[in-house]
Amino acid sequence: MWKWLLAALCGIAVQWGAAASAQAPASKPITIIVPFAAGGPADVLARLLGERMERTLGQPLIVENVAGAAGSLGVGRVVRAAPDGLTIGMGHLGTQVFNGALYNLQYDLVKDLEPIILLPANISVIVAKKDVPAKDLKELVAWLKANPDQATSATAGIGSIAHLASIYFQDKTGAALRIVPYRSGAAGLNDVIAGHVSLMFDQLTGSSAELYRSGKLRPFALAAKSRQPLIPDVPTVDEAGLPGLYVSTWYSLWAPKGTPADVIARLNAAAVAALAEPDVHKRLEEQAAQIPPREQQTPEALGAFQKAEIAKWWPIIKAANIKAE
Repeated sequence: MWKWLLAALCGIAVQWGAAASAQAPASKPITIIVPFAAGGPADVLARLLGERMERTLGQPLIVENVAGAAGSLGVGRVVRAAPDGLTIGMGHLGTQVFNGALYNLQYDLVKDLEPIILLPANISVIVAKKDVPAKDLKELVAWLKANPDQATSATAGIGSIAHLASIYFQDKTGAALRIVPYRSGAAGLNDVIAGHVSLMFDQLTGSSAELYRSGKLRPFALAAKSRQPLIPDVPTVDEAGLPGLYVSTWYSLWAPKGTPADVIARLNAAAVAALAEPDVHKRLEEQAAQIPPREQQTPEALGAFQKAEIAKWWPIIKAANIKAE
């Protein structure tokens, strides 16, 4: 009898221990690796969503900024983390697509990460200095071709989204642009405003929309399929004569390869709930951030979207022989 009772107690203890072990991660903080410096768009978005996801998950979320090598260092940290759901990473078009063609990465962007959710995106706008003698995008392209000495495009550096969008623009139009790299997008935009550079692919935000309305910059087209409420008079590239020239800075959440499916589902559900909150909607709309439709907020949709973006951008990068410095 004593042997039976001891065995039963041991069995219960093992079950309790297993249950406690399984629940342990849920009591620990989750770290979101942001592969850029604090204060930037990715960092702001991570903190905004992290605050809301905490409530659903019942766990604290800590944002850690790991900047360097165009975000590849931070993504590497996520790849090497334990696949337990306690370390996830913020990514965007550059880190999850461009870097695979620009850098000799020590990891595979598709095979070594698990997609969690596609997050809001900021659309690019083709803007030019205010004294460009063109009424619309077709006339702008014609002017660039006729004035190769003035056909310049500001970027946030080699391999930046503005840089590769400029290469894409060249491929689509046949206009030969002289790429002018800056240390930041803001510095490049300032030189377009000053008239030193002809154009730029600017990221649409609330503040940039004010620049357009003030007349300091001339927006010629949205690199998107639909017009945006902040700048309703600006046509899309489809309407303006360059169909399909779509460029957006989309964001996303990722986990290390091997993270269990139920953990991914739990993180996804928390992020979906955060995006659905009215105050989050309002804050994102103020910054012209486009929330993806609910059917695109699944891990499977993000995985498919990333592969489609790789198929689109890698040939452009490789044909232009662009390498990160």
